[in-house]
Amino acid sequence: MLINFFMELKKARIPVSITELLHLLEVLKARLVYADIDEFYYLSRMSLVKDERHFDKFDRAFSTYFKGLEDLAGLLSSLIPDEYLRREFEKSLSKEELEKIKGLGGLEKLIEAFKREVEKKARGEGEEKDKEGKGKNGRGESGDDKRGKKRRGKRQWDKRDYKAYDDNIELGTRGLKISLRRLRKLARTGADDEFDINNTIDKTAKNGGLLDIIMRPERRNTVKVLLFLDNGGSMDAHVRVCEELFSAARSEFKHLETYYFHNFIYDGVWKEHRRRMNERIDTFDILHKYSHDYKVIFVGDATMAPYEITHSGGSVEHWNEEAGAIWMQRVQDTFDKVIWINPTPQDTWEYSTSVALTKKLVDDQMFPLTIRGIEDGMNVLSK
Repeated sequence: MLINFFMELKKARIPVSITELLHLLEVLKARLVYADIDEFYYLSRMSLVKDERHFDKFDRAFSTYFKGLEDLAGLLSSLIPDEYLRREFEKSLSKEELEKIKGLGGLEKLIEAFKREVEKKARGEGEEKDKEGKGKNGRGESGDDKRGKKRRGKRQWDKRDYKAYDDNIELGTRGLKISLRRLRKLARTGADDEFDINNTIDKTAKNGGLLDIIMRPERRNTVKVLLFLDNGGSMDAHVRVCEELFSAARSEFKHLETYYFHNFIYDGVWKEHRRRMNERIDTFDILHKYSHDYKVIFVGDATMAPYEITHSGGSVEHWNEEAGAIWMQRVQDTFDKVIWINPTPQDTWEYSTSVALTKKLVDDQMFPLTIRGIEDGMNVLSK
């Protein structure tokens, strides 16, 4: 049973190992959990999942595998042979008790009653009630220690409290900022506007206690970024998340230059979408204006006809004398680090020829617009 559950977790791309499965089996042998599916859920998650970002995947896999199974007790009781139960009862009961049982119908009746009680207990129906309808704790159905179906009204794994931990979800502005912070090169530049407490204490001590306040420049991120954003067409579906990326990048990078393109990079880009036809900027000017240490980030779905990349005249807006692939190579030759961030799901990339072409042109440095994707991209740029 647990082998198939283990394979379901592997199918859900949760990094579980045989060692972790063996640990779970050892705990189950110690009977820390018995006949309670909720307790088994928490125990198995604790044993098998080592990173909280996989909790949501685990919940979905658990729900899929155990769908329709109310608890483990029914399964366990059905797997216990009657002969085994008979031997256990005979070993634990005295001769007098066995004689009494025979008078009540024999061990078969006792075994049937035992299995019914196990199943009732697992369903939360085993609590005794007094004449007033209250349970043993005297609180009735509204007490603090309810054990019935009401407590089990919603399975724990179906609540999916941890779905925000999945690192493949799309980002909000705050998540983008946190991920973009991986690309940092801090230096103290500018005016002395920050209090330097350590040097102040040192100088004051050397002056015999006479206060000597020392100021220093604030540490700032000196990384320089060129951001190229695909605009229009199929990118309309990704406007919101691209706006969030732009907002996050603008707040994180002090040296940020942003330009727009459509589908692919050609001989011209623009600063404002509404003036794209009248105020285009020559791409050669971009290549000559910015130094090679600028980090270049392209953002686009790379979804287009392949000839738009590989042929002159491929642009859908104007006649381009040279193919987009040539212009991308010039960008690669000019700047040290270039990556492409794609807002479409990564598992769809293999079905698009243009995405594969674009990925190859940026030396396979294409990343999805997810927490993990942004972090991986920033790690590449920071090397």
